[in-house]
Amino acid sequence: MDERLSILLTNDDGIDAPGLATLRTELTAVGEVTVVAPASNQSGVGRTRSDEVVIRDHPWGVALNGTPADCVAYALSGLEERFDIVVAGVNNGPNAGNYIVGRSGTVGAGIEAAFLDTPALAISAYHSTDFFISPPEEYDFSRPARIARRIAVRGLEAGVYDTVDLLNVNAPVDAPNPPVILTEPYHDYEQEIEPVNTADRASSSELDADESLIRLRDRTWPGSIGWENPFPPTAEHRRRYPVGSDRRALMDAGVSVSPLSVTHGSPDSAALADVIETIDAS
Repeated sequence: MDERLSILLTNDDGIDAPGLATLRTELTAVGEVTVVAPASNQSGVGRTRSDEVVIRDHPWGVALNGTPADCVAYALSGLEERFDIVVAGVNNGPNAGNYIVGRSGTVGAGIEAAFLDTPALAISAYHSTDFFISPPEEYDFSRPARIARRIAVRGLEAGVYDTVDLLNVNAPVDAPNPPVILTEPYHDYEQEIEPVNTADRASSSELDADESLIRLRDRTWPGSIGWENPFPPTAEHRRRYPVGSDRRALMDAGVSVSPLSVTHGSPDSAALADVIETIDAS
């Protein structure tokens, strides 16, 4: 690409996160980078938006006390700069599987960009053995940052964003030559509902006689407990996650690249058309 890009960089781990710092350094090789990122950690907020936010100057751009989607909305609609692409990350840990993708603040930033007609790329990191990137200060985000730069530049050059709203990328921090794999988010999610014993809780006095307390526990990595690696190299897990899914790519220590359409397009449905014809709205 002959001309330098104008790049908006954000994340959901906060403006002081090491993944963002590494990615900013990498992206300055191909463009002018403006950072508008949350002032504090906003992981798991999806595309949540705020009515009011406080902004403050930062040496790289702006720190905003809101969500990643707030950051993108402010930058694309409130700054004079016109951006060629929004890059979100590098996230501490992977965003793979369609449930996690749907609630990710990193991906939420890209979704907001898509609605505002700007190409976007969300980049997240994982370790092929440790899996979770914690604490992030002990890991090197250089490889995911390089991969994000290359995919962003080549994607723009090739016209990928003529038909794709957002690229969701997961890259290992440790594998020296990971394969780059075209993937789609895999559906793998369980929900557990548990009653909470309130006998010894002070909050129980706040409950009315007809009320009870329950806990909604996400199982975003079914089969794993706590922070263990949810992708042990077993035949069972290889059967569970088919080739072509983002989670199988992570099992194989690869780079998953999932193209997403995020603007809620309307699919054709002959069955729905038939139903509409039979509805009496009187």
